[in-house]
Amino acid sequence: MRKAWTTGLIIMLLGTLLGCSSGGGGTKAEVDGGAVEPKTEGAAEATVYPIQTDKTLTYWGEINGNLIGVKASHDEIPFFQEWQKQTGVSLKFTAPPTGQVKEAMNVLLASGDLPDLLEYNFLGDFPGGPEKAISDGYIVKLNDLIDQHAPNLKKYLAENPDIDKMVKTDSGSYYVFPFVRGDEYLRVFQGPIIRKDWLDDLGLPVPETIDEWTETLRAFKEKKGASAPLSFVSKPRFFNESGNGAFIGAFGVNRGFYQEDGQIKYGPAEPGFKEYLRLFHDWYAEGLIDKNAATADTKALDGNMASGATGATIGNAGGGIGKWQPLVEANDPQAVLVAAPYPVLNKGDKPKFGQRNQAFASEGTVAITTAAKDPELAVRMLDFGYSEEGRLFFNFGTEGVSYNMEDGYPKYTDLVMKNPDNLAPAQGISLYARGSYNGPFIQDKRYAEQFFALQTQRDAVTIWQNTDSAKYNLPPITPTPEESSEYAAIMNDINTLVDEMTLKIILGSESVDEFESYVAKMKSLNLERAIEIQSAALERYNSR
Repeated sequence: MRKAWTTGLIIMLLGTLLGCSSGGGGTKAEVDGGAVEPKTEGAAEATVYPIQTDKTLTYWGEINGNLIGVKASHDEIPFFQEWQKQTGVSLKFTAPPTGQVKEAMNVLLASGDLPDLLEYNFLGDFPGGPEKAISDGYIVKLNDLIDQHAPNLKKYLAENPDIDKMVKTDSGSYYVFPFVRGDEYLRVFQGPIIRKDWLDDLGLPVPETIDEWTETLRAFKEKKGASAPLSFVSKPRFFNESGNGAFIGAFGVNRGFYQEDGQIKYGPAEPGFKEYLRLFHDWYAEGLIDKNAATADTKALDGNMASGATGATIGNAGGGIGKWQPLVEANDPQAVLVAAPYPVLNKGDKPKFGQRNQAFASEGTVAITTAAKDPELAVRMLDFGYSEEGRLFFNFGTEGVSYNMEDGYPKYTDLVMKNPDNLAPAQGISLYARGSYNGPFIQDKRYAEQFFALQTQRDAVTIWQNTDSAKYNLPPITPTPEESSEYAAIMNDINTLVDEMTLKIILGSESVDEFESYVAKMKSLNLERAIEIQSAALERYNSR
């Protein structure tokens, strides 16, 4: 009798455990009251959306820059309202102040009052990286949760091992629901932009070499009256990569670390960086670069483009050409902006560097915190972005509202592309979908085909793709948590020094001949150790 009673108790307990495992939604068998079949080891549990639950999850994340000044909170943005309807999970949002995400995150972590979900760049912006965030007890390791409750993401990563390698740590920990650029076409979107109508008036070709650029900028200044022939944004860093990485690249280096011939190198310590500084010093002294280039922000650049003070810049196909073309046209109906190839020293050479992002981007990714009251429900909700219907929703929004399906092609409606409130397409898309910025989903090429409404934008992507960046760029490598604080301290000092060197030499307060003394200072600040740490991280990444 005792044996029979014990067996009955075990069966009863097992039934209770199985009945509590659905995370609020319930499998079909449980909802129908039928028997639950034992789950195959490693098999992910399929979720039917919308999930049937009355639970609310708390969500912390920044409002995208496209919507600043358009909507004040997540709750006012149609995409976030509809996301909750489609998944069946209610979300309570908190947004950090724009431009103060890192500071707000530090305050949040110190408070100990964590939300269920954190949208944050743990790879790039968390000291010590994702493994440290896990070991410090802020976010959960997702391996088992993904394995059991995220069949859509699990399937995608199994089918794309190169991306799977990027979205986990060296030790194999999954830590966020990733943002994935689902097509090569989506990974290049930035480069040199120039006034083609000015070139035509002056009888000049689109410049390809540094010498041609010098001739072109002089002509813009002398014959077109441009007070800032070349201008770009210098935020957050003076003469930063997005401002002039194009021109640094012509000298065979970049502003950070890269790999060449099996070795990791640091661009600002290489001889090519000196030649870049010499060029920009000369251009600045001659008035070919905006005299306010060291402090120019987005607003200043927009003004320069619109007024005709600037004839060349570096920008994105969407947020650059797409934004500036109507601005320059308003001032000059004949104005045409086109892409120029990444510059080289010798005609016919292939550019060594250029903007090219990895398939995985660590911005816009979402982690589940250790404070999450129902991590299983959070996983099932987030897995929606990797399902077929979820991918359509994230990229295009709601069918019949922000897009219509035409012959199998999701086409944005006029509500998005010709917004009645005169919003730009990037803003229109951001209201109803997330195709134009990072998030927990797989980005669709068909979004970009429509977002790049102008032929000049589509041509730009093709022109900027022609570089050897993939060969030299580093994959998303990470120092170990132990190495990370040492690396951060070294690079904080070195980056400060490089900013000082760049500013002083280009603006002319120091001679370019001071370059070698700066390199010596970089070495005294332990640059070699930073390179060692990066090299070890690359070796671990290659072994993942």
